Amino acid sequence: MKLSASARVLVTGAAGFLGSHLCDALLAEGCSVIGVDNLCTGKAVNLRHLAGEPRFELMQQDICQHFDPGPVDYVFNFASPASPVDYMDLGLETLRVGSDGTRNALDVALQYGAAFLQASTSECYGDPKVHPQPEDYWGNVNPVGPRSVYDEAKRFSEALTMAYHRYRKVDTRIVRIFNTYGPRLQSRDGRVISNLMTQALRGEDLTIYGDGTQTRSFCYVSDEVDGILRLARSGEHWPVNIGNPEEWTILECAQQVLAATQSSSKIRFEPLPVDDPVQRRPDITRARRLLGWEPKIHLNQGLELSLPYFRQCVDRGELARPVEGTALPASLTRPEAATD
Repeated sequence: MKLSASARVLVTGAAGFLGSHLCDALLAEGCSVIGVDNLCTGKAVNLRHLAGEPRFELMQQDICQHFDPGPVDYVFNFASPASPVDYMDLGLETLRVGSDGTRNALDVALQYGAAFLQASTSECYGDPKVHPQPEDYWGNVNPVGPRSVYDEAKRFSEALTMAYHRYRKVDTRIVRIFNTYGPRLQSRDGRVISNLMTQALRGEDLTIYGDGTQTRSFCYVSDEVDGILRLARSGEHWPVNIGNPEEWTILECAQQVLAATQSSSKIRFEPLPVDDPVQRRPDITRARRLLGWEPKIHLNQGLELSLPYFRQCVDRGELARPVEGTALPASLTRPEAATD
């Protein structure tokens, strides 16, 4: 495959939670990495540790505008607001990056004969009527609801990716990512783990929406990145679920967080948001068969590994979205690219 130790790789959304971990993993394998991010929701601090890495550079660039990183062997398209706080606030931007942004990233792959991997989401299944969710389930998505800006952006990006594969012969992959957590996840951003960890460490009531019986499956970030890289090296063009099939109720997750943080916080129930899925669990049969992949880290272990990061967030008084510190070290940035 084109993803080798000598590969020159493009990662869009490189300053985001998953994008930054993916950059680290690619560099660890010997690749050279060009990151692209407009820092709309990404955080510069996620990449500061790479300031002295000669095989990494960052283009501060909006991928909804045409861009040319030069010849690359692989494109990983991870650019998009991903947390409910972000995509509810940036709905039009989310739709545009899923359409224009994905098209521009695919055009880079087409121009240079590069392979392409699209980061998609379990949100493509909506509030599923099939459980657990296999990749051939078409989903139950409200196309005009408040969450549709994210759900439909990702569904369209999948359709566009497959169209470039069928009509323009681009070598493509699609990963459907289920709830992922770990260090660098934005604190208090509307996702379950970040909300509960931050509230517990601050001694606040833990907010549970609905009665807490709705379920999610939580995958630690190192497991997620391992699955993504295995998919990148495979010959599979159809979507593949990468997520932890362990299913937890939100109430059970809150209890795990209280145990990990040793917090005495109480639990407070709030109304369930519109179109919030009642259950979510990946069927990973395809990932096991094609990639030899399954997660290794149990939720309680992952929470322990994440705890120092969330403690730092609380100590710094971080909010859900970055409000400062978005300046990049000069050694990371292409001067001519810092325009959008």
